[in-house]
Amino acid sequence: MNPKPSLLGLDYQDLLHICEELDVSPVHAKKVMGKVFRYAEFDLENIPDFPKKLLQHMQENYDLSLPEVVTAQQADDDTQKLLIRMRDNKDVESVLIPAEDRITQCISSQVGCAIGCEFCLTATAGLTRNLTTAEMMQEVMIAQRTLGEFPRNIVMMGMGEPLHNYAHVAKFIRMLTHEQGMALSPRRVTISTAGLVPAIYRMLDDDLPCSLAVSLNATTNEVRNSIMPINQKYPLEDLLKAMKTYVAARSRKRVLIEYVLLAGINDTMDDAKRLVDIAKDMGSTVNILPFNPFIGSKYQRPSDEVVDMFRNFLNDAGVVAVVRISKGRDISAACGQLKTEVNQRAAQRKERRGQI
Repeated sequence: MNPKPSLLGLDYQDLLHICEELDVSPVHAKKVMGKVFRYAEFDLENIPDFPKKLLQHMQENYDLSLPEVVTAQQADDDTQKLLIRMRDNKDVESVLIPAEDRITQCISSQVGCAIGCEFCLTATAGLTRNLTTAEMMQEVMIAQRTLGEFPRNIVMMGMGEPLHNYAHVAKFIRMLTHEQGMALSPRRVTISTAGLVPAIYRMLDDDLPCSLAVSLNATTNEVRNSIMPINQKYPLEDLLKAMKTYVAARSRKRVLIEYVLLAGINDTMDDAKRLVDIAKDMGSTVNILPFNPFIGSKYQRPSDEVVDMFRNFLNDAGVVAVVRISKGRDISAACGQLKTEVNQRAAQRKERRGQI
Protein backbone atom coordinates (compact mmCIF):
# COMPACT_ATOMS: atom_id res chain seq x y z
CA MET A 1 0.00 0.00 0.00
CA ASN A 2 1.33 3.43 -0.96
CA PRO A 3 2.15 5.21 2.33
CA LYS A 4 2.01 8.67 0.81
CA PRO A 5 -1.17 10.70 1.36
CA SER A 6 -3.07 11.65 -1.77
CA LEU A 7 -2.56 15.13 -3.13
CA LEU A 8 -6.31 15.12 -3.77
CA GLY A 9 -6.84 15.69 -0.06
CA LEU A 10 -5.12 19.08 -0.16
CA ASP A 11 -7.30 22.17 -0.41
CA TYR A 12 -6.24 25.67 -1.43
CA GLN A 13 -5.21 26.65 2.11
CA ASP A 14 -3.10 23.49 2.42
CA LEU A 15 -1.33 24.32 -0.83
CA LEU A 16 -0.76 27.92 0.23
CA HIS A 17 0.81 26.64 3.45
CA ILE A 18 3.17 24.37 1.49
CA CYS A 19 4.18 27.27 -0.74
CA GLU A 20 4.86 29.40 2.32
CA GLU A 21 6.96 26.68 3.95
CA LEU A 22 9.04 26.27 0.78
CA ASP A 23 9.28 30.05 0.27
CA VAL A 24 7.76 30.02 -3.20
CA SER A 25 5.09 32.31 -4.63
CA PRO A 26 1.50 31.51 -3.59
CA VAL A 27 0.54 31.74 -7.25
CA HIS A 28 1.74 28.16 -7.59
CA ALA A 29 -1.04 27.00 -5.26
CA LYS A 30 -3.52 28.36 -7.81
CA LYS A 31 -1.65 26.58 -10.58
CA VAL A 32 -1.91 23.22 -8.81
CA MET A 33 -5.60 23.77 -8.04
CA GLY A 34 -6.34 24.62 -11.66
CA LYS A 35 -4.23 21.83 -13.11
CA VAL A 36 -5.55 19.06 -10.90
CA PHE A 37 -9.00 20.06 -9.72
CA ARG A 38 -10.28 21.95 -12.74
CA TYR A 39 -8.66 20.02 -15.59
CA ALA A 40 -7.94 16.65 -13.95
CA GLU A 41 -4.36 16.68 -15.20
CA PHE A 42 -2.02 14.98 -12.78
CA ASP A 43 1.40 15.59 -14.37
CA LEU A 44 2.73 18.52 -12.36
CA GLU A 45 5.89 18.60 -14.47
CA ASN A 46 3.87 20.19 -17.26
CA ILE A 47 2.95 23.25 -15.21
CA PRO A 48 4.81 26.24 -16.72
CA ASP A 49 7.47 27.86 -14.51
CA PHE A 50 6.79 25.44 -11.65
CA PRO A 51 9.58 25.67 -9.03
CA LYS A 52 11.73 22.56 -8.91
CA LYS A 53 11.73 22.40 -5.13
CA LEU A 54 7.94 22.54 -5.05
CA LEU A 55 7.70 19.83 -7.73
CA GLN A 56 10.18 17.66 -5.82
CA HIS A 57 8.27 18.19 -2.57
CA MET A 58 5.01 17.14 -4.21
CA GLN A 59 6.53 14.09 -5.87
CA GLU A 60 8.28 12.92 -2.71
CA ASN A 61 5.43 13.50 -0.27
CA TYR A 62 2.15 13.05 -2.15
CA ASP A 63 0.51 10.46 -4.35
CA LEU A 64 -1.55 11.28 -7.43
CA SER A 65 -2.66 7.81 -8.45
CA LEU A 66 -6.32 6.78 -8.52
CA PRO A 67 -7.89 3.67 -6.97
CA GLU A 68 -8.75 0.64 -9.06
CA VAL A 69 -12.17 0.40 -10.66
CA VAL A 70 -12.94 -3.27 -10.02
CA THR A 71 -16.14 -3.37 -12.05
CA ALA A 72 -18.03 -0.86 -14.19
CA GLN A 73 -21.63 -1.74 -15.01
CA GLN A 74 -23.96 0.08 -17.36
CA ALA A 75 -27.73 -0.10 -17.01
CA ASP A 76 -30.28 -0.10 -19.81
CA ASP A 77 -30.90 3.61 -19.10
CA ASP A 78 -27.13 4.35 -19.36
CA THR A 79 -26.66 4.79 -15.62
CA GLN A 80 -23.19 3.56 -14.67
CA LYS A 81 -22.17 1.98 -11.37
CA LEU A 82 -18.49 1.88 -10.49
CA LEU A 83 -17.12 -0.46 -7.85
CA ILE A 84 -14.00 1.28 -6.56
CA ARG A 85 -11.34 -0.47 -4.48
CA MET A 86 -9.49 1.86 -2.14
CA ARG A 87 -5.84 1.22 -1.37
CA ASP A 88 -6.66 -0.65 1.86
CA ASN A 89 -8.78 -3.04 -0.27
CA LYS A 90 -12.08 -1.60 1.01
CA ASP A 91 -14.74 -1.22 -1.69
CA VAL A 92 -17.30 1.49 -2.31
CA GLU A 93 -19.76 2.19 -5.10
CA SER A 94 -20.27 5.41 -7.00
CA VAL A 95 -23.06 5.99 -9.52
CA LEU A 96 -23.13 8.19 -12.64
CA ILE A 97 -26.67 9.20 -13.56
CA PRO A 98 -27.28 10.72 -17.01
CA ALA A 99 -29.87 13.32 -17.92
CA GLU A 100 -30.42 15.35 -21.07
CA ASP A 101 -27.95 18.13 -20.24
CA ARG A 102 -25.93 16.87 -17.31
CA ILE A 103 -24.38 13.98 -15.44
CA THR A 104 -25.07 13.63 -11.73
CA GLN A 105 -22.65 11.65 -9.60
CA CYS A 106 -23.84 9.91 -6.46
CA ILE A 107 -20.88 9.92 -4.07
CA SER A 108 -20.25 7.46 -1.22
CA SER A 109 -18.94 8.98 2.01
CA GLN A 110 -18.38 5.81 4.04
CA VAL A 111 -17.54 2.14 3.57
CA GLY A 112 -20.92 0.82 4.67
CA CYS A 113 -23.23 2.72 7.00
CA ALA A 114 -24.05 2.74 10.72
CA ILE A 115 -27.52 4.32 10.50
CA GLY A 116 -29.39 1.04 10.02
CA CYS A 117 -32.39 2.16 7.95
CA GLU A 118 -34.54 -0.95 7.50
CA PHE A 119 -35.29 -0.31 3.81
CA CYS A 120 -31.67 0.28 2.70
CA LEU A 121 -29.36 -2.45 1.41
CA THR A 122 -26.23 -0.51 2.41
CA ALA A 123 -27.34 -0.67 6.04
CA THR A 124 -27.08 -4.46 6.05
CA ALA A 125 -23.29 -4.22 5.68
CA GLY A 126 -22.74 -2.14 8.80
CA LEU A 127 -20.03 0.51 8.99
CA THR A 128 -16.40 -0.32 8.23
CA ARG A 129 -14.89 3.17 8.15
CA ASN A 130 -15.23 6.73 6.92
CA LEU A 131 -13.85 7.78 3.57
CA THR A 132 -11.28 10.54 3.54
CA THR A 133 -11.66 13.80 1.64
CA ALA A 134 -9.10 12.51 -0.85
CA GLU A 135 -11.03 9.27 -1.42
CA MET A 136 -14.25 11.14 -2.16
CA MET A 137 -12.33 13.40 -4.54
CA GLN A 138 -10.91 10.27 -6.15
CA GLU A 139 -14.47 9.15 -6.87
CA VAL A 140 -14.98 12.42 -8.77
CA MET A 141 -11.71 12.08 -10.65
CA ILE A 142 -12.56 8.51 -11.65
CA ALA A 143 -15.88 9.81 -12.97
CA GLN A 144 -13.99 12.37 -15.03
CA ARG A 145 -11.77 9.66 -16.46
CA THR A 146 -14.82 7.52 -17.21
CA LEU A 147 -16.93 10.25 -18.80
CA GLY A 148 -14.26 12.52 -20.29
CA GLU A 149 -15.78 15.39 -18.32
CA PHE A 150 -16.60 16.27 -14.74
CA PRO A 151 -20.10 15.51 -13.44
CA ARG A 152 -22.23 18.64 -13.35
CA ASN A 153 -24.04 17.76 -10.12
CA ILE A 154 -22.72 16.01 -7.02
CA VAL A 155 -25.09 14.36 -4.55
CA MET A 156 -23.88 12.84 -1.28
CA MET A 157 -26.44 10.05 -1.45
CA GLY A 158 -24.27 6.98 -1.96
CA MET A 159 -23.04 4.55 0.66
CA GLY A 160 -22.92 6.00 4.17
CA GLU A 161 -24.38 8.88 6.17
CA PRO A 162 -22.43 11.99 5.07
CA LEU A 163 -22.99 13.89 8.30
CA HIS A 164 -21.47 11.01 10.30
CA ASN A 165 -18.26 11.85 8.44
CA TYR A 166 -18.68 15.59 8.80
CA ALA A 167 -15.07 16.86 8.82
CA HIS A 168 -13.99 15.00 5.68
CA VAL A 169 -17.28 15.68 3.86
CA ALA A 170 -17.20 19.41 4.71
CA LYS A 171 -13.66 19.76 3.35
CA PHE A 172 -14.69 17.84 0.23
CA ILE A 173 -17.68 20.15 -0.30
CA ARG A 174 -15.53 23.25 0.05
CA MET A 175 -13.01 21.88 -2.44
CA LEU A 176 -15.77 21.15 -4.97
CA THR A 177 -17.10 24.70 -4.73
CA HIS A 178 -13.82 26.62 -4.31
CA GLU A 179 -13.31 29.23 -7.03
CA GLN A 180 -9.71 28.15 -7.58
CA GLY A 181 -10.69 24.52 -8.07
CA MET A 182 -13.78 22.90 -9.59
CA ALA A 183 -15.87 25.97 -8.84
CA LEU A 184 -19.17 24.08 -8.75
CA SER A 185 -22.15 26.15 -7.72
CA PRO A 186 -23.30 25.21 -4.18
CA ARG A 187 -26.72 24.64 -5.73
CA ARG A 188 -25.23 21.72 -7.65
CA VAL A 189 -23.88 20.00 -4.55
CA THR A 190 -26.31 18.26 -2.17
CA ILE A 191 -25.83 16.49 1.13
CA SER A 192 -28.52 13.97 2.02
CA THR A 193 -28.94 13.02 5.68
CA ALA A 194 -31.08 10.53 7.54
CA GLY A 195 -31.55 13.16 10.23
CA LEU A 196 -28.42 13.88 12.30
CA VAL A 197 -29.86 16.92 14.01
CA PRO A 198 -26.67 18.36 15.62
CA ALA A 199 -24.83 18.14 12.29
CA ILE A 200 -27.60 20.10 10.52
CA TYR A 201 -27.03 22.93 12.98
CA ARG A 202 -23.29 22.58 12.42
CA MET A 203 -23.83 22.98 8.67
CA LEU A 204 -25.54 26.28 9.45
CA ASP A 205 -22.82 27.46 11.81
CA ASP A 206 -20.15 26.59 9.23
CA ASP A 207 -22.15 28.06 6.33
CA LEU A 208 -21.38 24.94 4.34
CA PRO A 209 -21.77 25.79 0.63
CA CYS A 210 -24.24 23.13 -0.49
CA SER A 211 -27.90 22.18 -0.50
CA LEU A 212 -29.55 19.97 2.10
CA ALA A 213 -31.85 17.00 1.55
CA VAL A 214 -33.46 15.07 4.40
CA SER A 215 -34.51 11.45 4.07
CA LEU A 216 -37.75 11.81 6.03
CA ASN A 217 -39.70 8.70 4.99
CA ALA A 218 -42.38 8.94 7.68
CA THR A 219 -44.73 11.49 9.22
CA THR A 220 -45.08 9.95 12.69
CA ASN A 221 -42.51 8.90 15.28
CA GLU A 222 -44.10 5.45 15.48
CA VAL A 223 -43.47 4.66 11.83
CA ARG A 224 -40.12 6.44 11.65
CA ASN A 225 -38.87 4.59 14.72
CA SER A 226 -39.73 1.29 13.06
CA ILE A 227 -37.90 1.96 9.79
CA MET A 228 -35.16 4.40 10.85
CA PRO A 229 -33.55 3.69 14.24
CA ILE A 230 -31.93 7.13 14.25
CA ASN A 231 -35.37 8.59 14.99
CA GLN A 232 -35.17 7.13 18.50
CA LYS A 233 -32.21 9.44 19.19
CA TYR A 234 -33.41 12.42 17.14
CA PRO A 235 -37.23 12.21 17.01
CA LEU A 236 -39.32 13.76 14.31
CA GLU A 237 -40.14 16.95 16.22
CA ASP A 238 -36.42 17.67 16.78
CA LEU A 239 -35.59 16.96 13.16
CA LEU A 240 -38.40 19.18 11.83
CA LYS A 241 -37.28 21.99 14.16
CA ALA A 242 -33.73 21.73 12.77
CA MET A 243 -35.05 21.77 9.20
CA LYS A 244 -37.17 24.87 9.90
CA THR A 245 -34.20 26.59 11.50
CA TYR A 246 -32.10 25.78 8.43
CA VAL A 247 -34.72 27.23 6.09
CA ALA A 248 -35.17 30.37 8.21
CA ALA A 249 -31.43 31.00 8.39
CA ARG A 250 -30.88 30.46 4.67
CA SER A 251 -33.83 32.36 3.30
CA ARG A 252 -33.12 31.62 -0.36
CA LYS A 253 -32.70 27.90 0.23
CA ARG A 254 -35.15 25.13 0.90
CA VAL A 255 -34.70 21.68 2.35
CA LEU A 256 -35.52 18.91 -0.09
CA ILE A 257 -37.62 16.18 1.51
CA GLU A 258 -36.92 12.64 0.33
CA TYR A 259 -39.67 10.12 0.97
CA VAL A 260 -39.16 6.42 0.26
CA LEU A 261 -42.62 4.98 -0.32
CA LEU A 262 -43.11 1.57 1.33
CA ALA A 263 -46.24 -0.45 0.55
CA GLY A 264 -48.61 -0.52 3.52
CA ILE A 265 -46.15 1.31 5.79
CA ASN A 266 -46.08 5.01 4.92
CA ASP A 267 -48.18 5.32 1.77
CA THR A 268 -51.67 6.06 3.12
CA MET A 269 -53.65 9.21 2.48
CA ASP A 270 -53.25 10.09 6.18
CA ASP A 271 -49.48 9.97 5.62
CA ALA A 272 -49.92 12.19 2.58
CA LYS A 273 -51.98 14.73 4.56
CA ARG A 274 -49.34 14.97 7.29
CA LEU A 275 -46.59 15.26 4.70
CA VAL A 276 -48.44 18.17 3.07
CA ASP A 277 -48.43 20.03 6.38
CA ILE A 278 -44.71 19.37 6.90
CA ALA A 279 -43.69 20.36 3.38
CA LYS A 280 -45.89 23.48 3.23
CA ASP A 281 -44.52 24.70 6.54
CA MET A 282 -41.02 24.82 5.03
CA GLY A 283 -41.80 25.40 1.37
CA SER A 284 -40.12 22.10 0.59
CA THR A 285 -40.23 20.06 -2.57
CA VAL A 286 -40.84 16.36 -1.99
CA ASN A 287 -38.99 13.67 -3.89
CA ILE A 288 -41.06 10.50 -3.80
CA LEU A 289 -38.96 7.37 -4.20
CA PRO A 290 -40.93 4.14 -4.60
CA PHE A 291 -39.03 1.46 -2.71
CA ASN A 292 -36.40 -0.44 -4.69
CA PRO A 293 -36.57 -4.09 -3.54
CA PHE A 294 -33.51 -6.19 -2.73
CA ILE A 295 -32.95 -9.79 -1.63
CA GLY A 296 -33.89 -10.30 2.01
CA SER A 297 -35.97 -7.16 2.41
CA LYS A 298 -39.31 -7.39 4.20
CA TYR A 299 -40.73 -4.37 2.39
CA GLN A 300 -42.58 -4.13 -0.92
CA ARG A 301 -42.77 -1.49 -3.62
CA PRO A 302 -46.20 0.20 -3.80
CA SER A 303 -48.27 -0.19 -6.93
CA ASP A 304 -48.02 2.52 -9.57
CA GLU A 305 -51.61 3.50 -8.75
CA VAL A 306 -50.76 4.13 -5.10
CA VAL A 307 -47.64 6.09 -6.05
CA ASP A 308 -49.67 8.26 -8.45
CA MET A 309 -52.41 8.86 -5.87
CA PHE A 310 -49.86 9.85 -3.24
CA ARG A 311 -48.09 12.29 -5.57
CA ASN A 312 -51.32 13.75 -6.94
CA PHE A 313 -52.64 14.40 -3.44
CA LEU A 314 -49.50 16.39 -2.58
CA ASN A 315 -49.60 18.30 -5.86
CA ASP A 316 -53.30 19.12 -5.51
CA ALA A 317 -52.60 20.46 -2.02
CA GLY A 318 -50.02 22.87 -3.41
CA VAL A 319 -46.84 20.89 -2.64
CA VAL A 320 -44.35 20.30 -5.45
CA ALA A 321 -43.94 16.53 -5.40
CA VAL A 322 -42.02 14.54 -7.97
CA VAL A 323 -41.76 10.79 -8.33
CA ARG A 324 -38.07 10.23 -8.85
CA ILE A 325 -37.34 7.75 -11.58
CA SER A 326 -35.18 4.99 -10.13
CA LYS A 327 -32.40 4.83 -12.67
CA GLY A 328 -30.03 1.89 -12.72
CA ARG A 329 -32.38 -0.58 -11.01
CA ASP A 330 -31.31 -3.42 -13.33
CA ILE A 331 -27.72 -3.14 -12.00
CA SER A 332 -28.71 -2.40 -8.37
CA ALA A 333 -27.60 1.21 -8.72
CA ALA A 334 -30.86 2.85 -7.64
CA CYS A 335 -31.53 4.60 -4.34
CA GLY A 336 -31.15 2.25 -1.38
CA GLN A 337 -29.55 -0.51 -3.45
CA LEU A 338 -25.87 0.37 -3.07
CA LYS A 339 -23.66 -2.23 -1.45
CA THR A 340 -20.37 -3.68 -2.62
CA GLU A 341 -20.68 -6.52 -5.07
CA VAL A 342 -18.75 -8.88 -2.79
CA ASN A 343 -21.20 -8.27 0.05
CA GLN A 344 -24.16 -8.61 -2.29
CA ARG A 345 -23.00 -12.02 -3.44
CA ALA A 346 -22.46 -13.10 0.17
CA ALA A 347 -25.98 -11.98 1.06
CA GLN A 348 -27.38 -13.84 -1.91
CA ARG A 349 -25.57 -17.03 -0.91
CA LYS A 350 -26.87 -16.70 2.66
CA GLU A 351 -30.40 -16.16 1.32
CA ARG A 352 -30.16 -19.26 -0.84
CA ARG A 353 -28.86 -21.37 2.06
CA GLY A 354 -31.84 -20.27 4.12
CA GLN A 355 -34.18 -21.51 1.39
CA ILE A 356 -32.64 -24.97 1.19
